[in-house]
Amino acid sequence: MFVGNLPDFLDMENCEIVKISTPYITLGQLLKFKKIVGQGGEEKAYLATHKVLVNDEEENRRGKKLYPGDRIVLDEGKFEIGR
Repeated sequence: MFVGNLPDFLDMENCEIVKISTPYITLGQLLKFKKIVGQGGEEKAYLATHKVLVNDEEENRRGKKLYPGDRIVLDEGKFEIGR
C-alpha cells in the first residue's frame, strides 16, 4: 500500500487510450500498432529485454490478450485499451 502520491508508473492519469473495434488485441499487436517494434519477431526480443506491466502485473507474453479497460505501462508510455 502506498502512502502519499503514487509512483509515476502507477499513475494512469496521463495514459493514451488505444481504441479497438475487436473484442481484444494481443500485446504484440499493440507493440506493432504503436510502432514500438517493427514486423517479425521484434516483439519477442522487446518483451525479453523491457519491463512491461499489464494491469500492474509484469507480462512477457506477446500473445497476452488485452481487453477494453486493460492498462499497459511501457518505457515508451502508458496506454489503456478502449472501445
